[in-house]
Amino acid sequence: MPTRRALPSSPSATRRRALLQLAAGAVVLTGGVAGCGFKLRQAPTFAFKTVRFASAASTPVAYELRKALLTNGLQVVSGAAPADVVLTVVADQRERIAVGQTAAGQVRELQLRTRFTFRLRTATDKELIEDTELLLERDLSFNETVVLSKAAEEELLYRDMVSDAVQQVVRRMAAVKSL
Repeated sequence: MPTRRALPSSPSATRRRALLQLAAGAVVLTGGVAGCGFKLRQAPTFAFKTVRFASAASTPVAYELRKALLTNGLQVVSGAAPADVVLTVVADQRERIAVGQTAAGQVRELQLRTRFTFRLRTATDKELIEDTELLLERDLSFNETVVLSKAAEEELLYRDMVSDAVQQVVRRMAAVKSL
């Protein structure tokens, strides 16, 4: 019986084997992740269809929250119109605090904060979410020579905090399962 000799492997054959091993590893990894209960975040579902803002609806977080609720399929009513739930914005504050200074007293580091407090009740005044305060903080280094770029960075950080606060409020509202 003739003996078989191993043929030298070409670079394309080696690459093909590596890709097949990588694909097999990806299949095993995907199966492991699916088995642990992992799933991508989906659009929230709400136990109500209409929301009315009770106060301070002109604040930055409230404005973005209104847009997010509309995007997620809720109807946002204003004034005294009837609604399933009433969202009350208790406080929406921006804070800018110097936390680091040089020996000469120049500011080197700032802390930016967004404080948002809200509550959610039914139209019959049943409390669904009690007064909840969200406090978001970001640190910002500061340099007097680049004031304009730091101002733009500060505004970007505030927008990021507003977006984060809106997402947290929407998730908390979606956690309400019954009125």
